[in-house]
Amino acid sequence: MASNGEGEKRSRKHLSSIANSLLHRCARVLNTKPESLVEEFELGLKPVADNYSQRLVEFCSLKALEPLSRNLSEKINNGEFSRFTYDMMLAWEKPSSFPDEHRRSECIAKENEDKVISGVPANNKQNNDNDDDVSLFYSDMMPLLVSEEASVGESAYAWFGSLFPLASDIVNARFTFETLTAATGNRLHYPAYDRFLKEMDKYIDYLQKQAKPTETELADDEFILHVEGSAQTQKVVRHIGASSRPGRLTLTNKALYFEASGVVSYERALKVNLWRTDVDHQVKGASTGPWGAPLFDKAISYQSTEVSEPLILEFPELTGSTRRDLWLALIKEVILLHRFISMYDLSESPLQSSEMHSRAILGVIRLHAAREMLKMSPPPPNSFLTFSLYDDVPKGDYVLEELANSVKQTSKITPFGATDVLKRLDLISHPFEPISQEKIPVLKEEQRNQAELLDSTVGQSKDEAMEVGIAKAAVHEVKEEGITDSLLVLVDLLRPFRIILLRLQRLISWERPARAGFLLIITLLTIYIEGAGYALSSVFLGGAGAILWAKREHIGERFSEVVVDTSSDKSTMESVVEAQQTLKELHEIVNKVNITILKIWSLFASRSKKHTDMVVWVMMVVALVLAVVPFKYILMGVIAYVSLGSTDIAKSMSSNPQGTRRLKEWWDSIPVIPVHIVDGNS
Repeated sequence: MASNGEGEKRSRKHLSSIANSLLHRCARVLNTKPESLVEEFELGLKPVADNYSQRLVEFCSLKALEPLSRNLSEKINNGEFSRFTYDMMLAWEKPSSFPDEHRRSECIAKENEDKVISGVPANNKQNNDNDDDVSLFYSDMMPLLVSEEASVGESAYAWFGSLFPLASDIVNARFTFETLTAATGNRLHYPAYDRFLKEMDKYIDYLQKQAKPTETELADDEFILHVEGSAQTQKVVRHIGASSRPGRLTLTNKALYFEASGVVSYERALKVNLWRTDVDHQVKGASTGPWGAPLFDKAISYQSTEVSEPLILEFPELTGSTRRDLWLALIKEVILLHRFISMYDLSESPLQSSEMHSRAILGVIRLHAAREMLKMSPPPPNSFLTFSLYDDVPKGDYVLEELANSVKQTSKITPFGATDVLKRLDLISHPFEPISQEKIPVLKEEQRNQAELLDSTVGQSKDEAMEVGIAKAAVHEVKEEGITDSLLVLVDLLRPFRIILLRLQRLISWERPARAGFLLIITLLTIYIEGAGYALSSVFLGGAGAILWAKREHIGERFSEVVVDTSSDKSTMESVVEAQQTLKELHEIVNKVNITILKIWSLFASRSKKHTDMVVWVMMVVALVLAVVPFKYILMGVIAYVSLGSTDIAKSMSSNPQGTRRLKEWWDSIPVIPVHIVDGNS
């Protein structure tokens, strides 16, 4: 036995201090010896195993989670669960004592082995007393935590989400982590993690105390996700025409309920089924105001074939529209959840469908916990809501497809799955086969590979989402400029094209006959030998070469932004007059476009029989010419006519110098269809 113990110690001699202490604590929780845990781990290990230390941390964490997650709510409140699982992430991130092995981040600080090996973590004591301090740190003001304290990185957070989807789900863990750690250098500190779990538990207690909608029975698998409009929450108002009714709004994972406030109690609830995939659900932001004036952009509008008229719900608040945006995101998440289940035929399996509902419910709970933590700057809802997130981000459909394939392999209740986590939190009571301690499996290689593939797909989607976000931010910044600045930017951006057009005009005007004649001959020969495709190919190759040259010369680094000079030597009055003239010219352009469209409609509708007949005959002649004469000869003739038409010789030989004038007179004589502007509400 002594030699066996020495062998086990040799196999553990390269563990980091935090990983070694985790091994001892897991053994103590499981009422066994560290050597026995290592021996059990190595029995199921392949002959050649990579990441030995990290796999051992994984194994011990998975084994210890079963007893650790009993009475989960109580252990979250006293800090036992958060401290233990946080150390699991620390150990997974730095499992080895080698400085270059499995080093997930350069920001990991030294751990105090004596503090953890004692079995009573220092951060565990007086946890409830320190709750206010944590709130002061991480609620409203964001933490200013010292860099010496050990912290967790994104990969470790995502890994634990794949193991126990409470604080995160592997599908959106990286987006959740980025939001939670935006103010702490993308490192998750223990006070934040502990506060996050406690806020989740508080919100679960809050949901369990909510009353059901009036005169309505919820389905067995229907759970309340959010309630507003009650005495303890902010007001919700339903608008029906010019009248409005305050009431209580309840969202479940299947429907939306509105109960108008009565004299004593609420009236019978209006139910909107969100689970139906055969209905076109249209939910969007809306503006409301007195007598129907759209003054306040704080409402939502829901419309479908199921409701006779649009459901307008307003969420009054003093500043912003964060409440409205939250409800929009939650309603959209429920709709997309059922669309996902229907698209991948998960409704045929109650177990698989329940797992997806549980994932969505946990996402909503995480969102509310994060909003409670970050009150001063509420996080974007999509970072926590899986289906809303991947409905927007690039290649999100790939992630959802990978998620569906993963869920479809579930044939029985998954230990530490989303459904099981909600069961341990006493939020749901699933009818599936209960799990005993003996059924807690070791993470199989196929499951690990599947989780890694899903996480890799999520990572690619997140990287592309960041690139798209940067591009959209730049576009939004340009859009934020006023009309004057926008015109200045447009003029400056069009300057290169104006230079090209001026040079083309000089060629066409035959200011330099040699160049103009050479270009015309080359163009006509290219068209005659049907080499337009090769010419176009040469243009694209030239463009690609110019881009490669600019890349080689680092043009993008030297000219990283477009500088628009707004200075002027004109007086203020002259600038005002010039601005008015510019707007007048813009108005004239819009009028000309409108008149052109109206004249075309007039020709089409035969408002003037003479003009319409002429257009019909001309179009028939052109069609006949195009059918008989090869197109290349027609194109050559047009180009030759346009090029030679501006020369002095062509002008002197022109037999009809007034042709352009006659054409203009003909165009002016076409009547326009009258425009009658009416008020649809009158």
